[in-house]
Amino acid sequence: MTVTVVAGNPKPASRTLDAAKLVAERLTGAPPDIVIDVIELGAGLLGWGDPAVAEAVEQVKRSDVLVCASPTFKATYTGVLKLFLDQFGAGSLAGVTAFPLMLGAGPGHALAPELLLRPVLVELGASCPAAGLYLLDSQYTDKASWAGWLETATRVLPRERLGS
Repeated sequence: MTVTVVAGNPKPASRTLDAAKLVAERLTGAPPDIVIDVIELGAGLLGWGDPAVAEAVEQVKRSDVLVCASPTFKATYTGVLKLFLDQFGAGSLAGVTAFPLMLGAGPGHALAPELLLRPVLVELGASCPAAGLYLLDSQYTDKASWAGWLETATRVLPRERLGS
């Protein structure tokens, strides 16, 4: 089973990327198989047909589990993540179990993953069987702050990943 992390932060090697890898590992018990730091795809995101972007899209489509992460930026997910998600056709993530994740500086945007990122993933065909996860960027490494979410999310993981 393939677990992929997609992080759409305008800064490479960001806390968002770190948090997404951490969530994927705690969720599945193993590091993610594929990690896509969207900003590294550069100007190829601005058009269609860039080989690196096309390969990243195909990797996500072939995934079984996806942790899709963004910092909260202007009360929503980032433009760089939107540019990447725009590369997918409606329904093209059918069969992918996705977990939307957003980081923010304060609790005021705690519903952002559920209200903003989850609908996009569902429109693309992904199944989002657990609530979106919002983490304070200053506390994302504190497992206790998201233990309840983790317990729920692991119950809805595809069974093949558990114990593999």
